[in-house]
Amino acid sequence: MTPGVQGRLPWHVATVTRIRPEAKDVVTVAMTVPDWPGHLAGQHLDLRLTAEDGYEAQRSYSIASAPGNPAVEITVERVEGGEVSPFVLDELREGDQLELRGPIGGYFTWTPGSVDMPGTSEEVSPVLLVGGGSGVVPLMAMLRDRAERGAADPMRLLYSSRAIEAIIFRDELEHLAAADNGFALTHTLTRAQPADWRGERRRIDRDMLAAVGFAAGENPRAFVCGPTPLVEQVAADLLALGYAEARVKTERFGPSGGPKS
Repeated sequence: MTPGVQGRLPWHVATVTRIRPEAKDVVTVAMTVPDWPGHLAGQHLDLRLTAEDGYEAQRSYSIASAPGNPAVEITVERVEGGEVSPFVLDELREGDQLELRGPIGGYFTWTPGSVDMPGTSEEVSPVLLVGGGSGVVPLMAMLRDRAERGAADPMRLLYSSRAIEAIIFRDELEHLAAADNGFALTHTLTRAQPADWRGERRRIDRDMLAAVGFAAGENPRAFVCGPTPLVEQVAADLLALGYAEARVKTERFGPSGGPKS
């Protein structure tokens, strides 16, 4: 099965190889997955946990790793009262095994127009990424894919977080922005800001999108991911700014925290 093609997906047994902290109450889990068919940046997977008494809990998580990474990575934020995220953050250890299936989803995916990609005729075009909270995860897969391929597509990320300690992938994002190769990063903190904070200080609005994003005449693509209110407002604002509806892709959190296009 090729990435992006849907069918009867099998469950795979994955082995955890590394768990690393990303932000307050957020970790990335890296896994080796035998017979993994590969994925596209922006896709997600299903994770299934089975208790000793046979009880099952299943959640969807965006894939954080670039397609070229031999490990499959997910980034998990603690959900208070949740069944899966507390286990992942508090009990999961390297060497443990998990069940997963994927990749899932073909709508919210990005492939570079500046690299020869079989099956795509997308030309080089600017890309605006807009994320809220853990909605940055599939966008990070796109940024990592762009960096690993050396793609020339201009990218800008507008990332909304509650506070500086809640910024996921903070150091890696700053490193990518410092490379000065066509990627620009803008943070906005909505609840608390350090005294020396130089980024934005409010929720994302139309004026911020106009200042950070691309002109509609550049025919940009946009990928927006986060809580439903943020996603709906940003999508409406982008359309009002002249972005083509077919080029604004959205993914929002479902009731269980999983991605919903």
